[in-house]
Amino acid sequence: MKNFMVYGSYGYTGQLIVEQAVKAGLKPLLAGRDEKQLRAQAEKFGLEYRAFSIENSAALDSALMEVDAVLHCAGPFVLTFRQMAEACIRTKRHYVDISGEIEGFEALALMDEEAQRAGIMILPGGGFDVVPSDCLIAYAAGKLPSATHLELYIKSVGSGVSRGTARSGIENMQREGRIRRDGKIVSVPNVWGTKDVDFGRGPSRLVSMGWGDVSTAYHSTGIPNVTVYMGFPKAMVNSMRLTRYFGALLYTRAARDLVKWLIGKFLAPGPTRKQNENGFSLLIAEVTDGKQTVRAKLRTPEAYYLTALTSVEIMKRILNSDFKSGFQTPSKVYGADFILQFKGVERTER
Repeated sequence: MKNFMVYGSYGYTGQLIVEQAVKAGLKPLLAGRDEKQLRAQAEKFGLEYRAFSIENSAALDSALMEVDAVLHCAGPFVLTFRQMAEACIRTKRHYVDISGEIEGFEALALMDEEAQRAGIMILPGGGFDVVPSDCLIAYAAGKLPSATHLELYIKSVGSGVSRGTARSGIENMQREGRIRRDGKIVSVPNVWGTKDVDFGRGPSRLVSMGWGDVSTAYHSTGIPNVTVYMGFPKAMVNSMRLTRYFGALLYTRAARDLVKWLIGKFLAPGPTRKQNENGFSLLIAEVTDGKQTVRAKLRTPEAYYLTALTSVEIMKRILNSDFKSGFQTPSKVYGADFILQFKGVERTER
């Protein structure tokens, strides 16, 4: 068998992943709800496809029985991860997704024992969130095993946001910010904290946010206090602040569905091909034990393009029986240096 399924293959990131998989000599099984889009994509690449809703458990199980693993790309993941992960446990197929949603990570971590009994790996965050940051954090933590606090700083240059990412943000907006404090994930107001961080070209203003590493960094390193800061355009930061005061008006299902419809109507599918090729991201992980501090920096290709690279590489490894059963993070199963194999990635200590 030795093949994998891409569910949500015709979305913006799914398309990048399928292109990368074909380029790597793989022939994934394409899957999703929209048969018309699947057929066109399958004909373009000479691949097979299966059209079904993730809510159709019989069809989902049947499709999974044709492959060894699934790369789940259909967000917002808070609405889809559980159906897919439970089906993978039922059918004993490996689960990887490209999510960045904390609630999904934590829920999947609770499926660890079930996954071990099934002999499968559950690895969420197989893309930009959280492969590069998780590897960088694990590297820095390895230099300071006594670390008790972690701060992660992220800045993207010359990229953009896909419709899927925007829709996931809308679906999760009621959850406010997230940090990890004394081992527990706690809620904080949006734009709870700000920092000026120098990535090498002068200071950039970053704001705190509930990035996936608030969950996964603890599972990877055991560091109990985690805060993530990211750079956003000023207008977006102001909008995030406003949700503190009238965000409840947007938390109804009808309001969120309307905003997601508007995103589909007026937002571009995602970064352009030129942005994929020329954009890049900068990450800094800073760990401290109160006496010593270690800082490490990473430069990577553009986030969506890197997601295609890392997720396809993970699938290749699974198909070659390189996996660990149970819930995993990228650095736990493949090590801190996993990210260094990709062209355009540079890691330095600061």
